Amino acid sequence: MNKQNQSRGKGGERPNIVLIVADDHGREALGCYGNPVIKTPHLDQLAAEGVRFTHSFCTTASCAASRSVIMTGLYNHSNGTYGHTHAHHHFSCFEHVRTLPALLGEGGYRTGRVGKKHYAPDHLFPFHWGIKDNAFGRDDVRMAESCRSFIREAEPFFLYYCSHNPHRERVVKSHPLQPNNFGNPETSFPGDQEQTYAEDEVIIPPFLADIPESRAELAQYYQSISRLDRGVGRLIKILKEEGKYDNTVIIYISDNGAAFPQAKTTLYEPGTNLPCIVRSPLHHKRGTTCSALITWADITPTVLDFAGLYHDPAAFHGRSFKEVIDEEDPPNWRAEVFTAHTFHEITNYYPMRAIRTKKYKFIWNIAWKLDYSFASDLWAAPSWQGALRRRLDQVGMRKVAAYIHRPRFELYDLENDPHETVNLAEDPAYGQLVAEFCAKLQQFQKETKDPWLHKWEYE
Repeated sequence: MNKQNQSRGKGGERPNIVLIVADDHGREALGCYGNPVIKTPHLDQLAAEGVRFTHSFCTTASCAASRSVIMTGLYNHSNGTYGHTHAHHHFSCFEHVRTLPALLGEGGYRTGRVGKKHYAPDHLFPFHWGIKDNAFGRDDVRMAESCRSFIREAEPFFLYYCSHNPHRERVVKSHPLQPNNFGNPETSFPGDQEQTYAEDEVIIPPFLADIPESRAELAQYYQSISRLDRGVGRLIKILKEEGKYDNTVIIYISDNGAAFPQAKTTLYEPGTNLPCIVRSPLHHKRGTTCSALITWADITPTVLDFAGLYHDPAAFHGRSFKEVIDEEDPPNWRAEVFTAHTFHEITNYYPMRAIRTKKYKFIWNIAWKLDYSFASDLWAAPSWQGALRRRLDQVGMRKVAAYIHRPRFELYDLENDPHETVNLAEDPAYGQLVAEFCAKLQQFQKETKDPWLHKWEYE
């Protein structure tokens, strides 16, 4: 069967495709990924009706930079979006870059977007339909309902649905610890009901200190995620009511990990190893997992593959994972993936390149002589400031000094050290492995035209 036929449903039609991108949703706060406290019934049901990836990674744990990879299939050091696109940060894709909405539109898909945009320049992302960024604030149920008219029209369509939840927003001034509210409203939005959490019931992840400030912030973070989940539930309900669900591929991911230090903006596991749920009418497995190593550079190729438009695989740094969705442990898939971070805000210059296998992670901290650069909102987070006020020498599983002052190379055995605390890079027993990883990173940089390649010689 050829690729075009493999991308058609039982009636011969090409599937609709809905790509849902959350804003700072770490996999530690999702029921189907093992959190027994947080309430995410709609995403859990999506996983029950589809496939949940266990080794799925953003390539850079920063909002706009990550979204540029999602929408182009190119690493952000190659597409030009080195960091944030808005305000004075002002990064953007190069003019020659071909984006997902452009390719789908040329291939006969109606394209639409709603929610967080965070891409630039606008003319490279030609959606046929869209609603102004932040038109609905944090009201995801209303945002989902706004898509009904677009969904109702002719097939096939591609919908890029981007929640602003659970990104940080402003402090809860009425709370004695003044945690961030993660966009939570003081009262429920019309037609919705907020799900709140007690601070003593949240689960402290390995990257946070178990202090009252962390618990206060996690309770707010959970609440925002539950609202995100209800928006996904409403969107799925609309797809069903409009008779489109049975011919729709749904992909759920997050741009990067949770908005806490040691997660977002890092290449450690909490920042990059993220949820990926795929529900496909073209696949047969339901409620299973897939261990294939995938990255967000694979999203554009995979969407194009579903659309029957994956005509030039060499044009992308990623590759389609459509062929392995039904396989729990694909035997002939890639053995490693690469991640690459350079900027978050314009002031957050801390370039890193990393390689991730099933067993190891190797990180090259290119500017290792500098202190690690904090995003402004993460530095100000009560969960971090509370740890500093207490003069804690360790936050979660990692020493504060090791987080801020990093060596040139970091090597972790993830099977025996899943929280990445024992750096093996200086151990002579791992010298050959370090050399092999360095060579692989350099080859990756050459293939992706990484401007930071020269740093191996220059510094």
